[in-house]
Amino acid sequence: MMFDQALQGRPSWLDLPGSAPRELSVARWHADATGGDSVLLDACTGPTLDVGCGPGRLVTALRSRHVEVLGVDVSPEAVRRTTARGGAALHRDVFGPLPGEGRWHHVLLADGNIGIGGDPEALLRRVHRLLRPAGTVVAEVEPPGSGLTTGPARVRTGATSSGWFEWARSDAESVRADGFLPLWHRERAGRWFACWEKP
Repeated sequence: MMFDQALQGRPSWLDLPGSAPRELSVARWHADATGGDSVLLDACTGPTLDVGCGPGRLVTALRSRHVEVLGVDVSPEAVRRTTARGGAALHRDVFGPLPGEGRWHHVLLADGNIGIGGDPEALLRRVHRLLRPAGTVVAEVEPPGSGLTTGPARVRTGATSSGWFEWARSDAESVRADGFLPLWHRERAGRWFACWEKP
């Protein structure tokens, strides 16, 4: 799978044509939740779906706060690592059937996962269907002024690279969140986050 080498803890980079290669935050993914993660965690007070949960640091952190939480990821390696940490996770695609559709209080799109599928607008339409009324989506976004970049991407680990897949990077201002009301946009520990509410 595209992120499996990074999920195994190996230094990795994301290549997106037209942009400089970006080193993935592998060490942060595998560590306990800290720093800017508090913005994500504090925003989730009820049943939460962590989309693209990776090795499960946010799933286990929310569980320790007694929040009902489920991780989903297209990578079996991510699911294995999340469950090994004591979290609950399913090997699923966010665009496929998921449990609790229309009933989740919060959906997390951490670590740049607003880019899943290469179309943030389509991803948010899907998230809208997952949330209950007054539910929120909390996303990690690019710094203000970064704009929106979409296209084929790949993960590179040493001389090995994944196949190409569709990905996106976006700041909050460039995300078309139709059907949502913006709640807040803030920075913490050098990372940027945005939250939208489903009316």
